[in-house]
Amino acid sequence: MDIRVLRYFMAVTREESISGAAESLHMTQPTLSRQLMDLEDEIGKKLLIRGSRRITLTEEGMLLRKRAAEILDLVDKTEAELSAPDEAVSGDIYIGGGETDAMRLIARIATDLQKSCPDIRYHLFSGNADDVMERLDKGLLDFGILIEPADMKKYDYIRLPATDTWGLLMPKDCPLATHDFIRPEDIWELPLITSRQTTVSNEFSGWLKRDYEKLNIVATYNLVYNASLMVEEGLGYALCLDKLVNTSESRRLCFRPLKPKMEAHLDIVWKKYQVFSRAADRFLKNVQYAFHSSI
Repeated sequence: MDIRVLRYFMAVTREESISGAAESLHMTQPTLSRQLMDLEDEIGKKLLIRGSRRITLTEEGMLLRKRAAEILDLVDKTEAELSAPDEAVSGDIYIGGGETDAMRLIARIATDLQKSCPDIRYHLFSGNADDVMERLDKGLLDFGILIEPADMKKYDYIRLPATDTWGLLMPKDCPLATHDFIRPEDIWELPLITSRQTTVSNEFSGWLKRDYEKLNIVATYNLVYNASLMVEEGLGYALCLDKLVNTSESRRLCFRPLKPKMEAHLDIVWKKYQVFSRAADRFLKNVQYAFHSSI
């Protein structure tokens, strides 16, 4: 059983499609299909159920996925242990995330790692959870910082020791600016600018005790800075997370938290069964040490 083919198999289980796995592996779909059929012939068992929309695993396929993950993990660990300890770690790490103050935690990890591995370069992508997950799934990012709620079934993750608070960004001279908190009944008729993140609507429906889609939504955003400009110009009020707009220095805007309080937890995520570069693997080990020891 070829280690390389096991990696192909794990890519298919992760992507749930031959075409998606072939794209992530940078190989043609017919070549990948042939390798998988050869694997099934070698084992003598059907591993994959090829549906019209997605691939699922047979019972034997689920067993192989479990064993293959253990085998590949051991192979990767062995290769790392056999590498020269003084070999310089270099390369590129791609990190995506929404706008959140918790990115400071990731910046501290990167800064600390830079002292021992100065040849690592970091590439940052900003977007909401949907944008980040799309790039993770395509292999364009090594790690993502996701604001919950998010669909985590494709990912391994560590929860960050930080939370963000939802509230309303508004002009300082509006009547609601005199409030300490914003309650559901305060925003029902307001023109609102809301996040494009698809899973946020369910959270807000729970907070509102009414259908989120029935709010007076006049615009959506994926980067809150642009939304803040819309608020400044009078288009509406932005439902957003705290600490993203420096209202202490703004002469025109202020932020008020929601009540009942609505918090968002944050996770650093990566694709299940991901094969990392040495740089990304070293970064992940530092993340695991820092955040598992702090929780």
